[in-house]
Amino acid sequence: MCNYCGCREFPLLGRLSREHLEIEETSGELRRAIGQGRYDDAVPLLDELLDLLVPHTATEESGLFAELRAEGSLAEEVARLCAEHDEIHAVLGAIDRRDPDWPAVLGALGKLREHIDHEEHGLFPASIVMLAMDAWDRITPAPVGG
Repeated sequence: MCNYCGCREFPLLGRLSREHLEIEETSGELRRAIGQGRYDDAVPLLDELLDLLVPHTATEESGLFAELRAEGSLAEEVARLCAEHDEIHAVLGAIDRRDPDWPAVLGALGKLREHIDHEEHGLFPASIVMLAMDAWDRITPAPVGG
């Protein structure tokens, strides 16, 4: 995760970055469990990862990505990232829990790592330049308790 551009100071980007950390930690645990042959641990970790990914990608796509798509400059990049969301979810969501295809899971985890890197070091910093403040006002989460 980058620390140089200040994009995490924007509440939505800060939240998405924190979620990326959780996703990467869980994905790393899953990768290690598979690599060590701890498949009884890997299946619940896969479910935990999906529980993190599904709401995270929904938040990205309905908030930040929607505004970027409407602004237009990064529409192709947003479309590519949404396609990657679909691809990653399709692989991980289709894994048969009784007979998992662990190589497919590992492939999706690799794509997920690259995907997060592109968002953190490309899209998020670019979005603070491309979006007007009224767009940020629309997608900034309300303060907790208020």
